[in-house]
Amino acid sequence: MAGAHHGLGLLLALLLPAVPTSSTGTVVRINRAALSYVADVGKVSLQRALKVMVPPFLDQSGEVHQPTRTQTLDVHVSHLDLKFIAGFGLRLMATANFTIKVFRTPETLELMLPVALTADARVAQGPIRTPVVSISTCSSIFSPARVLHDSNSISPELLVLVQEHIKAILSNKLCLHISNLVQGLNVHLGTLIGLSPVGPESQIRYSMVSEPIITGDYIALEVNADLFLLGQPITLPLDVTPFVLPWPVGTKGTMATMGLSQQLFDCILLLLQKAGALNLDVTGELNSDDNPLNTSALGQLIPEVTHQFPEPMPVVLKVYLGATPMVTFHTNNATLRLQPFVEVLVASSNSAFQSLFSLEVAVNLSLQLSVSKVKLQGTTSVLGDVRFSVAASNVGFIDVKQLHTLVGTLFKKPLLDHLNALLGMGIALPSVVNLYYTNPEVFVYEGYVVISSGLFYQR
Repeated sequence: MAGAHHGLGLLLALLLPAVPTSSTGTVVRINRAALSYVADVGKVSLQRALKVMVPPFLDQSGEVHQPTRTQTLDVHVSHLDLKFIAGFGLRLMATANFTIKVFRTPETLELMLPVALTADARVAQGPIRTPVVSISTCSSIFSPARVLHDSNSISPELLVLVQEHIKAILSNKLCLHISNLVQGLNVHLGTLIGLSPVGPESQIRYSMVSEPIITGDYIALEVNADLFLLGQPITLPLDVTPFVLPWPVGTKGTMATMGLSQQLFDCILLLLQKAGALNLDVTGELNSDDNPLNTSALGQLIPEVTHQFPEPMPVVLKVYLGATPMVTFHTNNATLRLQPFVEVLVASSNSAFQSLFSLEVAVNLSLQLSVSKVKLQGTTSVLGDVRFSVAASNVGFIDVKQLHTLVGTLFKKPLLDHLNALLGMGIALPSVVNLYYTNPEVFVYEGYVVISSGLFYQR
């Protein structure tokens, strides 16, 4: 059943992404450019749905009335077109050729019956905040049947009888089968509210926030992200400013356009910070002779360290992000500001850690965004200098200028490696099973990000 409704659901399935109580400001648009691709992919599913069994009919052409068996050999959808209906949903227009075999003596007949189908589908918000599609109107128009092979044994009257019988069956069942296809689609769409991992022990779930906006050019869904830590939802800061995605924006003629507000990024960073995913420990190669993370190296800059630890001892930098990272979007420029707290510890002889000193650090990062399949990924690089000040010291006075080169070098590379590994895992974007974004382009505007992309459905 899933295979039958994936094709027609391709357009609407992508729209499934969502939104909870405090909006994170995300808009998904499916544009007219997507409709031809959706129609092309959906032909196979529609053909399967339209393969209706035709029961025997009573052949009254002879002296003895007898039931005559019929069989639907094939359904070929030669044309499928989709378009938006402003304020409502979608219109489906299809042309299909039904090849039907009539088993009669002295010879069987094969007929081709062309049918034109039209169906209007309303797209609304369902009770579980996913799109719900329902057939509002549906009609079929039949053209005269054509005998595929030359036959002299069928009278025009019998051909009319056969055709009327087939029409009566199909006219009652074709729209019912299309409706069943859509109902199966709704079941599929309902699975799109599943959790996707964001980082260790944290997840994101999308859902619709309101009824879709439908114009002649696109269907737009305002969606929101529910964020979870250890399976429990976290409370997000309330953004009283609604996110409005301009039209047009992004790449002209693209299939899908997605607007992600700065609020969404703020909330995801808040989740990662609460989960502790941004924290890290920096250690050196303890058996290395030139390990800079030991008391001997620090003692050259801070004499009190050598006084307290005459023998070289390994040193660990524990990096905590107590303050939530701040992301800023300006046109063609995305930056990330971190204010970590760094504690410098030494491992004592009894395996306990003793604090030497702690630092308050400020670092600005350039943020580059990209999309892979259905995930938004990021990479960072340091902008300018890493700034830090001494927060507390158990080793007396510390000359920050002397410490700057050593700590800055030891801190910067591990931090970038850790952040880029975490952001490289990617954040799941609104999507549906087996549907991927292709040739995506990411644009940074003032206060928000736009992703313009094609679509690819993998069978």
